[in-house]
Amino acid sequence: MSRAWNFSAGPAALPEAVLQRAQRELLDWGGARASVMEVSHRGAAFMDMAARAEADLRGLLGVPSGYKVLFLQGGATQHFAQVPMNLAADGQRADYIINGHWGEKAASEGAFYAATHVAASSKADGYTSIPERATWDLDPRAAYVHITTNETIHGIEWRDIPEVGDVPLVADMSSDILSHPLDVSKFGLIYAGAQKNIGPSGLVVMIVREDLLQRRPRPLPRIFRYAEQAAAHSMLNTPNTWGWYLAGLTFQWLREQGGLVEMERRNRAKAEWLYAAVDGSGGYYRNRVQVAARSRMNVIFNLHDTALEPVFVAAADQAGFMALKGHRALGGIRVSLYNAVTLEAVQALCGFMAEFQRCHG
Repeated sequence: MSRAWNFSAGPAALPEAVLQRAQRELLDWGGARASVMEVSHRGAAFMDMAARAEADLRGLLGVPSGYKVLFLQGGATQHFAQVPMNLAADGQRADYIINGHWGEKAASEGAFYAATHVAASSKADGYTSIPERATWDLDPRAAYVHITTNETIHGIEWRDIPEVGDVPLVADMSSDILSHPLDVSKFGLIYAGAQKNIGPSGLVVMIVREDLLQRRPRPLPRIFRYAEQAAAHSMLNTPNTWGWYLAGLTFQWLREQGGLVEMERRNRAKAEWLYAAVDGSGGYYRNRVQVAARSRMNVIFNLHDTALEPVFVAAADQAGFMALKGHRALGGIRVSLYNAVTLEAVQALCGFMAEFQRCHG
């Protein structure tokens, strides 16, 4: 079997070592004589696995005491609405800093449960930057301030975590969590869809400050209340057992690689290679994002002649480079460089880009 170089934006590449281990354990997980998907989530074996996964995640991110770690369902999009359900009273303002498609969507979905306010936006420049801090219109009485730390479609990534005073900072980190070290104490709540750097789709990892779980802004079914999920150790209902298991394997793999300091070094190297290929092409490949805001997870670019872009994508696929077509909302080319993508894959892609330019220049 020949595997492609996988640059998918999500669901994305998983570490091959994780896939191979899951393959070995698929029919007989830990001597259970069944797969992890076929045993009770309340049995001792699964509970031990779940506890190890949480401990490994806490260790990787340095999660301080006073925070709960939850393994939830629904994808990050569900939590665009569920965050204000849990943190904001009806009509209470919630501030959103928007620098791309997913920030827009979070504010739009959040408006069903809070008075979402666009406190700053870089939409006017086509989402090629992060709004200057001095331009932010923040309310010290807001329920929270929301940011999207990496915009997969527009190729924007935050380098520094903003100070927002006493208002809890909420972050959608779906596409850059675990790609670099992080000071969790600066956040009130972090949520992340798993399908970029954690595991398969259908799982959401959340890290939430315990005092925020005491907020009860409205009546909610228990299944939607984060405090209830925390009290039940993320097992208020049957969890995504396969996703949780694969996330645990990924956390172990990250530890074996040297942790998040090492992952940041690798991710910086991959991004530098690819941006150098774009910037060094003499304008053949073009990235419009301000250099200081360029994402290390999702590199977007256009060809000098956009009519060549489908030709590029098709030729790349034939050459073994998959999932390079840009998101339908923006077009162009998108190369996703999550943790499981190797430097070797990026270097091979850069070689393909140079050859394509030579043949189609």
